[in-house]
Amino acid sequence: MTVRIERWMPDCLWLVEAMNAPELMTELGGPEPPAKLVERHERYLTGWDRGTSWMFRILEGDVVVGSVGYWPTEWNGEPSYETGWTVLAPYQGRGIATRAVTLVLEHARQYGDRRFVHAIPKTSNAASNAVCRKAGFVFVEEFDGEYPPGNPIRENDWVFDLRADQPA
Repeated sequence: MTVRIERWMPDCLWLVEAMNAPELMTELGGPEPPAKLVERHERYLTGWDRGTSWMFRILEGDVVVGSVGYWPTEWNGEPSYETGWTVLAPYQGRGIATRAVTLVLEHARQYGDRRFVHAIPKTSNAASNAVCRKAGFVFVEEFDGEYPPGNPIRENDWVFDLRADQPA
C-alpha cells in the first residue's frame, strides 16, 4: 500500500462533503450544514498561507481517501499543534490513517516551530485512539471536553514530541 499526503487543493470541496457522511461524523457531533462545509474547505485552502493550518488530502495510490492535518493551538499554556484526520469508510481498517498521521508528524517536525502535537479523540473512538498508539503518541490523560461547543464529551489527550527520537 502506497499512502501519501498532498496539500489541500481547490477541487477538494467534494472531499469535505464526503467526509460529512453521518457514519463518519458520529464521534464529531454529527453532520454539518452545507455552508459550514464551504467555510471548512476555504479555511483548509487559506490556512497554508496564513499559518493557521496545514491540511492535506490522503491518497492511497492515486485515489483520494481522506484528509489529515495539523494546526497551532495552546495546550495547558504551551504553544503546541493539534492534529486530526478522517479516512472515508471504504478505506478504513487498512492502516491508512496511521500512515497519514506519521507523514503529517514528519511535516510538522520538518516545518513546524512547536515541540508537541496533541491528538484529542473521544474516549469512545477506539479506531482513532488506536491510530494514536500506533503512530507513536503517548497517552497523557482522559478529560471532560466539548465538541462541538456546547456538547459535553469525554476525550483522551495523546501527545507526540516532535523533538524526541521517535520513529514516525
